[in-house]
Amino acid sequence: MAFSYKDKKVIGIGIVSELTGLSERKIRYYEERKLIFPDRSKGGTRKYSFDDVERLVDIANKMEDGMQTFEIRREEMKKTDVRDKMLRGQLNAAFKIRK
Repeated sequence: MAFSYKDKKVIGIGIVSELTGLSERKIRYYEERKLIFPDRSKGGTRKYSFDDVERLVDIANKMEDGMQTFEIRREEMKKTDVRDKMLRGQLNAAFKIRK
């Protein structure tokens, strides 16, 4: 599977902070609340992708609009559930599997 440059986790938290306008502490908080999932280097440094940067801006906008972290997480879980069901349906159709 080919990855886009947007998927590669190569950006440090300081740069992410500059790009998003969020403090490093706030970015770590969103990670603690399971809203963002950076990779870690061997030395433990967080590494983010451009997709993560976009996600952080989206999270910050939702928080500004009054949403709580659990609501944002729940919304993401629903999106994942729908995506998983669609993929399962496509695989079942491709392999002619019936339930």
